[in-house]
Amino acid sequence: MQLKWTAVALAAAITLAACGKKEEAAAPAAAPAPTAAAPAAAPPADALVVKIGHVAPTSGPIAHLGKDNELGARMAIEDLNAANVKIGDKVAKFELVAEDDAGDPKQGTAVAQKLVDSKVNGVVGHLNSGTTIPASKIYSDAGIPQISPSATNPKYTRQGFKTAFRVVADDTQLGGTLGKYAVETLKGKNIAVIDDRTAYGQGVAEEFEKAAKAAGGTIVGHEFTTDKSTDFNAILTKLKGAKPDVLFFGGMDAVGGPMLKQVKQLGMDVKFMGGDGLCTAELAKLAGDAIGEDKVVCAEAGGVEGDFKAPLEAWKAKFKEKNGVEVQIYAPYVYDAVEVLAAAMVKAGSADPEKYLPEVGKIQYKGLTGPIAFDEKGDIKNGALTLYTYKGGQRVQIAVVR
Repeated sequence: MQLKWTAVALAAAITLAACGKKEEAAAPAAAPAPTAAAPAAAPPADALVVKIGHVAPTSGPIAHLGKDNELGARMAIEDLNAANVKIGDKVAKFELVAEDDAGDPKQGTAVAQKLVDSKVNGVVGHLNSGTTIPASKIYSDAGIPQISPSATNPKYTRQGFKTAFRVVADDTQLGGTLGKYAVETLKGKNIAVIDDRTAYGQGVAEEFEKAAKAAGGTIVGHEFTTDKSTDFNAILTKLKGAKPDVLFFGGMDAVGGPMLKQVKQLGMDVKFMGGDGLCTAELAKLAGDAIGEDKVVCAEAGGVEGDFKAPLEAWKAKFKEKNGVEVQIYAPYVYDAVEVLAAAMVKAGSADPEKYLPEVGKIQYKGLTGPIAFDEKGDIKNGALTLYTYKGGQRVQIAVVR
């Protein structure tokens, strides 16, 4: 059965989704403090309580991305509850069980076990590949479906776990597309690479490098940093001597912003490229005037075209009105991941992970972020990428590619 409805239409057809509001999670530090949420009403005695776990770094240097994801999850939970979704013969009361993994693999596995012990019915997360991959074994051992809205390292869905899914393209596509673009479109000849040695940063950098070489580019240097570094002068000075015209960074915006400032201070005339971890609304704030005009090219591991654009923009406007902050990057993908779990439960007539897991693999769902269906590995079929640059301090779309 193909679930072709948007959130509102789906609510009418199978009481699955709706348009609602939620005010609860803390916003990023730069944003105004959110209004405290009213206490949740107790579910009716005959309601089926469905616990959805969500994990992201809501503390640490990329907390703004983790909070963005969590706000997307909270909006989905409220919309589902507003729709009075029925699973089997009972109205479902969805509850979000939110955990912070701080972007740390050890903390990620600890909170994954905590969610398993809490008997959650499904999990959306984690944000980082470095936490998603080790946590995925814990969910697999427990038989709990897990959908990552943002982890792009290919290993996540290549471990043979039947419980692991993702709603965005992986690094093979992300890094590969950027590597080809660096040579064929940006006309890069001498290309330098830096990665932060995380599962995400290293993975996307390696795929970028392979694709750039295949397209005819020359890699003049590959240096390494960490996801907590703030001083890059030594590695940038070394790379500057190789006279690159493109510099690719595999890592997150919290490191990429300061790195861009030091690139400018050293007078390096390069196109600065990166994957989805770099490609956020926050990057321009972190980089200041070093963001430049058309100097940065990055890609989001997702993207919408055609009839999906207007509904997504309307949802982003609602997100900002509700939460007081712009969508950073992956909140809509989190929203869709929660809705996909719910849709599979409705189809199976059960929130029991063992019973509804097969329906996740067979799902055909029309989400905010486009059509969602999974291949045999759990990867999204025909995943899109969106290429961006920055102009006037704002992220500007270049193109959607598949």
